[in-house]
Parts: sequence; C-alpha cells; structure tokens
Amino acid sequence: MTRTIHFNAFDMNCVGHQSPGLWAHPDDKSYTYKDLDYWQTLARTLERGIFDGIFIADVIGYYDVYKGSNFHAIQQAAQIPVNDPLQLAAPIALATEHLGIGITASTSFEHPYTFARRLATADHHSKGRVGWNIVTSYLESGAKNVGQTGLKRHDNRYEIASEYLEVIYKLLEGSWEEGAVIRDSQGRVFTDPSKVHEIGHKGAYFDVPGYGLTEPSPQRTPVLYQAGASGPGKAFAAEHAECVFVAAPTKSVLKAHVAEIRQKAAAAGRDPNAVKIYTLITIITDETEAKAKAKFEDYKQYVSYDGSLVFMSGWSGIDFGQYAPTDVIQKVETNAIHSFVEHIAGGDKSWTIEELAKFGGIGGLGPVFVGAADQVADILQEWVADTDVDGFNIAYAVTPGSFEDVVNHIVPELQKRGAYPTAYKPGTLREKLFGQGPYLPKNHPADQYRDIEAFKCAKTAPLANVS
Repeated sequence: MTRTIHFNAFDMNCVGHQSPGLWAHPDDKSYTYKDLDYWQTLARTLERGIFDGIFIADVIGYYDVYKGSNFHAIQQAAQIPVNDPLQLAAPIALATEHLGIGITASTSFEHPYTFARRLATADHHSKGRVGWNIVTSYLESGAKNVGQTGLKRHDNRYEIASEYLEVIYKLLEGSWEEGAVIRDSQGRVFTDPSKVHEIGHKGAYFDVPGYGLTEPSPQRTPVLYQAGASGPGKAFAAEHAECVFVAAPTKSVLKAHVAEIRQKAAAAGRDPNAVKIYTLITIITDETEAKAKAKFEDYKQYVSYDGSLVFMSGWSGIDFGQYAPTDVIQKVETNAIHSFVEHIAGGDKSWTIEELAKFGGIGGLGPVFVGAADQVADILQEWVADTDVDGFNIAYAVTPGSFEDVVNHIVPELQKRGAYPTAYKPGTLREKLFGQGPYLPKNHPADQYRDIEAFKCAKTAPLANVS
C-alpha cells in the first residue's frame, strides 16, 4: 500500500521565521505578520491543501550568543520582533473549519495554572482544533527577563516540564468530571458542585491546591506536540507527545531519530506507530525543474550570513562569530539545544562555519528540496519509505508563496499517487489525526488523573454546600 504523507506548515508570529534575510525579497509578505488578514488567508490556503495544521513556533527572549550581542538579531529581524502565538488561535479558527492550530508555549516561563486556562479557552474557541507544542526554552535572555537568574540546566528543564504536565493533566482531565456542567435552568444549577474537585498538587516545583477554572473543552487536553530531540527530550516525547517534530539534515540522522522515538514510546507502554513524527523541510517548486532551480538561486541571493549564524549560535549555544568561515565545527557541551550540537558537530558530515550558514539560510536546520512537483514527490516518498517518518513540517523561503507552491503543485501530485489525503476526517484535531476519540487515549499518562481518587491529594473533597 502507498503510505499517506502528512503536512504541517511551520511559521512563527514574526518576520522571516527561519529564512533570515529573505524578508527583503519582493515576494515575501512576512512583514505583515501583525495583520490578522495574513494569518487567515494563509490558513485558508493550508486548509485547501489538506494540511494537518499550522504549527506556530515561538521563543521567549532574543538571540544574543552570536558575537556576544543581539545587534545582528535585531538588525536582521531574526525572530525579533515577535508576537504572542496563542492569540492567533481564534482568528485562524474563525477562518477555517478543519485546520489544526499548533501553538508553542514554554514550561519554563509561565505558571501551569494560568496556562491551563489559556489553553482550554483556545480549545473551546476552536471547537477542539488546538494543539500545544511543549518546549522547555533554550535562551538565557528569556530566563533573565522573566526574573530568573539564568536558564536552568538542560536536563533539569525536563524535570520541571514533567511536573508541569502533571499539573495540566490534573486541571484539565480530573478537576471537572464529565457531566459537571448540567445547565439546569429549572433547578437554578449550572454546575454540580459535587463533580468539581481540588487537585491538591504539591510538588518539587509547583504548588496548586485548587480547582481548574474552565469547564472541559472538546479535547480536554489539546493535542500534545513536542520538538525536543536530545536524549531527555526524546524520553519526554515518548512518554507524553502525540506528534513529534524533528529537524534532521540527512536521511540517516532522521532514520535513527524516528527509530529511537518509536522504541522509547513502546518502552513507555504506548503504541509506537500512534506517535506521528514530522521532520523539518523546505520545498522550492514550480511548474518545471528549471523554474524551481531559478527560484532557488534567486532566493539564495537574499540569505543573510550573519542572520543565519544568529540562529545557529542561539540554537547551539556556541558563538560561531568567533571563528573563520573555513573553520570546521567542533562538538562543545552547552546548555542550549543538545540535539543541534550532536547532529551538526557529531553527525556523518563535517561542517565549516560558512557551509552551516548557507545550509541554515533557508528554512533552518532541515534540508531544502528543489524541483518540479514529480521530482519533489519522489523525494518525499523516498524519505518516508527509508526513514519511517510520517510527514513533513514545512518551513518557508518566502511567505505565503512557498506554501502556495506546495498546495498548488506538490499536493495534487501526491494525491494523484494516492499518497496524500483528499479530505479531512470529521471531529476534533485529535480525531482527525488518529481516527479515535477526542480525548487522550487510555494508555497515555494523563489517564491516571481522570479519576479524582487517583490523585491521592490532601484535599479531594467536592465544593462545600453552603446552602
């Protein structure tokens, strides 16, 4: 059987996202990120292309590792300025009927009690089409600007994230029972107090004694995405994530990634094939190979060398500005994104600083596929067959043009081959992706928090009757 390929669109509420310098291209409209019209028009285009969703990245902080300054980040609009991603959920939901809306939010900078309400609100407003991309953050500048003395150690950030998820599950899965909201106008009872419970959470990092603030949303806990690819990140994803985003420069690196994530999911008692894995790519395509190659050559003229190394330095924690362009990258232990350092400095290719800047100049850390629709479709099917990946997280060179090209050229070609959906499944985002119910499945860690007795809290009594 021909395997179905899945697409997500990778964007961010900022200029240029991961193609530094291309904001200056005359076809690029990313400077209109401030306008809801941009997001709603893009969302309609993606829905026409039967994309699983739009995945909106985010960072708290700014990139100041390169040359020890944020000068080039600000000058080249390298993810600064950047607006809040969660506020895009409602306008995108209003413009579409099926498209999933993946929102990035960090467990390092916002308390889980308030975030649980924001997340559930978005799930209500979208009628169950929201996903949460769980990140732990990697920028020292972000930690310092929210009053922390500095970024916590890499592995410790995942310890905090695990407890953060526990609080979220308790609030969204267990605090309000099914049927708590009865809306009995005759008896003047909107919610049955006996079915709303304190969670009584007291942990190493969070103290949350009380009740969830929202009634259950269509998915209760929105679809869980995760993009960590280090050892602790993969273990965290294997336990919690339903969709995993990875960035691999080569097929060999990707194949190892996918196999490890599925193996760890199985070890955690989950169905390894129920975890959807998407890898980062950028597609440059047109009606013919010649036109696609010409387009790619045109785009490359706009790539910012400094802007690219701003990202590479920020992601790795290594100041690449201190080296000559011809220097070969060496592995260095840092407190940033461990997987980046492992794959670039410890992979199956040696990289010079200049090669890295050029590679990451369009689309970030994923490969760029250039060609006519049939050529790119061949590559995508080959990568799926050789690596066991489920789909692709598609970054742009210019927006919305890169996404429009994929929808107009690549999607019809894959559909013709029987390798891409022709319609959405009904229901919430979770139902569309997995074809089962709207809630997290029974074998997920969240299930243990659906029974209030399982909390073993100090306070599990229902609300007091004061009548």
